[in-house]
Amino acid sequence: MQKAYNVLFLCTGNSARSIMAEALLQRWGTGRFRAFSAGSDPKGSLHPLALRLLHQNNFQTAGLRSKDWREFSQPDAPQLDFVFTVCDRAAGEVCPVWPGQPMTAHWGIDDPDRADLPEQKEWEGFRRTYSELDNRIKIFCSLPLDKLDRLSLQRRLDEIGRGKSEDLIEPAMN
Repeated sequence: MQKAYNVLFLCTGNSARSIMAEALLQRWGTGRFRAFSAGSDPKGSLHPLALRLLHQNNFQTAGLRSKDWREFSQPDAPQLDFVFTVCDRAAGEVCPVWPGQPMTAHWGIDDPDRADLPEQKEWEGFRRTYSELDNRIKIFCSLPLDKLDRLSLQRRLDEIGRGKSEDLIEPAMN
């Protein structure tokens, strides 16, 4: 039986980007990954446009919630294999100590929560965020984790975060 890797997505408010990433990895990484999300300063609720987008794409959202990242540094927390920050602010903050020395990468994506914009423009931002996360997570799920040494894997995780998806999958097979 193949190991299921635990992946934590971090953002400041844990209401949109990290929530969408959690849902996407739960879908695309079924059986191979267990996805979680958290924030350094969680809003306590999910952004309505993030929920709307997930519902439109047939995601079950009942188990999703905005939570503090300290939950994942507790002794009874799942041992993390990967931690990805999806916002620049969270990437610059001092994170808790994660048990198990997980691999980390920054996959920064612009914040779609722009109440200063007309609703249609904000909606377009949420759709763009969803699409970027969907692409990155599909690439991540396709990586042959059991065939990559730690240094090669770190390089590929960083490339995904920089949006350099071309040539990520094929060279990993060599």
